[in-house]
Amino acid sequence: TKYIAGGSSSPKLRPQGKARAAGINNPSNLKILGGTARGRRLDSPEVYLRPMMGKVREAVYSTFTSFGLYKEGVATRHLDIFSGSGSVGLESLSRGSAHCTFVDLARDCCNAVERNIEWCQFGDNPEMTRVICAEAIEALRDPVRVGIPEGFTYNLVTLCPPYEEIVYADLLDAVANSPAVTDDTVILVEYPVELGCLPHVISRNDGGLLVGVRNRKYGRTVIALYVVNPTGKLDSAESRPEEFVSF
Repeated sequence: TKYIAGGSSSPKLRPQGKARAAGINNPSNLKILGGTARGRRLDSPEVYLRPMMGKVREAVYSTFTSFGLYKEGVATRHLDIFSGSGSVGLESLSRGSAHCTFVDLARDCCNAVERNIEWCQFGDNPEMTRVICAEAIEALRDPVRVGIPEGFTYNLVTLCPPYEEIVYADLLDAVANSPAVTDDTVILVEYPVELGCLPHVISRNDGGLLVGVRNRKYGRTVIALYVVNPTGKLDSAESRPEEFVSF
């Protein structure tokens, strides 16, 4: 199956999280697009990043809003894996998430996230954010071991990995069976179009399912959205098998 591959072999891709080569510049215009911190420009770490493009982030958060994740009375808890500078999770906080846990293996990235939390004025409430320097698969499989409180679950999990450094089959298995997810958790997976197409439905070890509700292509980037054991509680998050086809 195509999605089991670890990534594209294209020589134009540069792994995220590794030191920048001479002449490769981090995006200078990375900023918060909406909400209370709108317009805030974000500090970038000293490693090469491939952040989610602004137009993709805007489309993604429009969809999250349509799901009701940021409506009044909903205390969304967001787990941002491969957080990089923190732009995805900070966007979520800006739009109304009650909490975000940022996870990245690179200490430089975690330091940048901590700076950006303060810059966006989310640092005053210690319950609002958590920054963890850990490997993604470990954080998903054993969240308590990396510092996430036992029983703490998330309404939203975003996975924006460096394409060449992960095996998507392992990542999907880890998030599908993670103790950190629960019924109606929304899971975003970013992947390159070269991988083909992720499956519409992913089985869990307990008999549950991740059901695909969106699969959209933006250039060479594809964004898949899943809902864990959907109960129908989320707005506009119906199953869409017709979107999970090869591009």
